[in-house]
Amino acid sequence: MTTYDSLHRQCRTLESLFDAKLTSYSRLASTVSKSPDDLESHGSRERWKDLESEVDDLLEKLEETNEQLALLANNPDSEISQSMNRAIQRHRDVYHDYARELKRTKANVQQAIDQSNLLSGVRNDIDAYKSSAAESLLAERSRIDGSHAIADEMLEQAFETRSEFSRQRHSLTAINTRMTSVISTIPGVNKLVSMISSRRRRDTIILGVVIGVCILIILTYAWR
Repeated sequence: MTTYDSLHRQCRTLESLFDAKLTSYSRLASTVSKSPDDLESHGSRERWKDLESEVDDLLEKLEETNEQLALLANNPDSEISQSMNRAIQRHRDVYHDYARELKRTKANVQQAIDQSNLLSGVRNDIDAYKSSAAESLLAERSRIDGSHAIADEMLEQAFETRSEFSRQRHSLTAINTRMTSVISTIPGVNKLVSMISSRRRRDTIILGVVIGVCILIILTYAWR
């Protein structure tokens, strides 16, 4: 009787403790199921692990106590009444109910965590894709900026060349104007240039006459 009373009180104490812890565990499990991301914030993961470890330990102790009560009920030497057997059976039923409830709660939480991990993986893939797209856009923008820089450099060189041609044209115009001014101010030079032009025309006429005579002589020999 002393053994039975001790085991009975121990079983009721464990059931009371387990019920309180299971209630807290179920509330936290409900929160995790509704918002799995909360498990990663504010120390919820540590609290979750501690509660899970506590309810597992209490369920294991409750199982041991129920096994001891079952051995006591099956022992022919023990004086167990019908009311005691009913109490032992009730403790066993409560244990099985608690075990099923704990298993169901763990399954719900695990499903919520798996879904959270899946969503997290999808978000990571989306973030990676966005990052890759952003890097591609930045690289394309860098290439476009490089092309613009090359075009600007070529335009700058073209404008510089145009400016250089303009400066040279102005220089040649100034030189031509200066030479014309010099020639107009020195009569002898103008006359000399005129004589050179006249001699050049005369030499051209003489050379043309000589070439014409040579052609006539060649044609005359050809006809004979």
